[in-house]
Amino acid sequence: MAPKADAWVVDFPTLWVTPEWISAHCIVPDGFGFLRRDPFEMYDWQLWCTLNHYRVKPRAKVGQLATAFYYRRSQIVAPQKIGKGPWSATIVANEGAGPAVFDGWAEAGDVYDCADHGCGCGWVYEYEPGEAKGRPWPTPLIQITATSEDQTDNVYRPLQAMVKGGPLGELMKVREGFIRLPNNGRIDVVTSSAQSRLGNPITFPLQDETGIWTDTNKMRKVADTQRRGVAGMSGRSMETTNAWDPSEQSVAQTTSESQAKDIFRFHRLPPAGLSYTVKAERRRIHAHVYAGSKHIDLDSIEGEAAEILERDPGQAERFFGNRIVAGMGSWIDGAKWDARKIKRPRAVPKRTQIVLGFDGSDVDDWTALRAETRDGFQFTPVTLGGPTIWNPARYNGQVPRLEVHAALEEVFETFDVIRMYGDPPGWESEMDAWAEKYGEKRVIRWETYRPVQMHAAAERMLTDVNKADSEFTHDGCEITKIHMRNARKAPRPNQRYVLAKASQQQKIDSAVASIITHEAAGDVTAADLWKSEDAYVYVR
Repeated sequence: MAPKADAWVVDFPTLWVTPEWISAHCIVPDGFGFLRRDPFEMYDWQLWCTLNHYRVKPRAKVGQLATAFYYRRSQIVAPQKIGKGPWSATIVANEGAGPAVFDGWAEAGDVYDCADHGCGCGWVYEYEPGEAKGRPWPTPLIQITATSEDQTDNVYRPLQAMVKGGPLGELMKVREGFIRLPNNGRIDVVTSSAQSRLGNPITFPLQDETGIWTDTNKMRKVADTQRRGVAGMSGRSMETTNAWDPSEQSVAQTTSESQAKDIFRFHRLPPAGLSYTVKAERRRIHAHVYAGSKHIDLDSIEGEAAEILERDPGQAERFFGNRIVAGMGSWIDGAKWDARKIKRPRAVPKRTQIVLGFDGSDVDDWTALRAETRDGFQFTPVTLGGPTIWNPARYNGQVPRLEVHAALEEVFETFDVIRMYGDPPGWESEMDAWAEKYGEKRVIRWETYRPVQMHAAAERMLTDVNKADSEFTHDGCEITKIHMRNARKAPRPNQRYVLAKASQQQKIDSAVASIITHEAAGDVTAADLWKSEDAYVYVR
């Protein structure tokens, strides 16, 4: 995620030569006469992303390629018209002919001289002692990739303009359908239909608008193929995109949700409490996500966003608000859920009174246990085995039932559990055993397939998340956040609904557990089953 503006401090080694080379060789490709062909000077967010993509490991050694860099690949998520395409074109240019490979640590007097790399522009960069040095790829092989040729023009068209109108013409030659690079290198434009090119070895793919790359349009296969190819060449990759619809399970979403630590992610999210449907708040959202892009006219953005908002609110908020929101039919507003996250971590002391909600599965869906305190703080308990959410894919395809048993036992021993609701399908025997062990009035079956009860429980949760004076808060559990956004309304008779997945891959189990938990808390309150205030302590 993007840091706050005052946190943009570069305190790590990186190829500072790269943005300097770009400024000296790349021009502004579009604009009025007084802007066109001016040197491409990066906005602050563009510079931040560039320096992070070329961040070097402190112990990098000459000869290392991808492994010399801190990040294996990068993902840039930014709103429409902010300048992703022209900036991406400069990164492609650098990968094609600029200092994109680590070349050791500078000593006094070291320079990057364009003349040493076949460029007669006369540009020379003087390194500071100890600075990371860069050099070009010996044979750069690059692919600009998107769902269609029209989409690739977002990057390829400004790159062509930079080559034809500026110093890059010394190093690159625009041909029919590709750009020729030094030493028989090349930049190709690739879509899902260009199957013959996808198996080629590459040093750098620029993957554009991965928020619409899915299994359906065969672009996930493209992404996987390219990353295998670039790994074989010890290269790296970058993807750029608008915010995605979480119901589509895109490549961008997969990257964002990956647990990999060697992916640089930039996604400047607006404040969670602002509503995109309120004009004044929408203006604040636009001002936040477009900050630093001087060419943007917020009045123009507002006009486009307001028109799209009338027919497709989710699309408008994704494209211009930079938020991950679903299309029509989503159950909950993800931003409203995020706004209920507590501002500082909260410890729940031992013997605190809680209720529990359990949604179990076996070999496909996940199993989740959520908890809630009397004052409306909901959280995922963390036991010796970790957070109480289990993905069967991490356990050879089956939920580890013994671990679930152990975790539940630890939770009951740690806290004063007043009531637990559990969805029994597939866990009937366990529910019976828990009821026998902890008491039938504490462990109760709560079937989520009942439309009347499930609709009411889901509506109770929605109300307490949305209303201004609600005391409901939560821990910001990342898995629950994703599952909340995945949930869709599945209509039932009499204007009711239950929850369903947008796709088989998009799980909602932790969201269901959260609803059950909140229902248990409401029922315990209604039945006046919480113990006296002096029986427990809360810590904010």
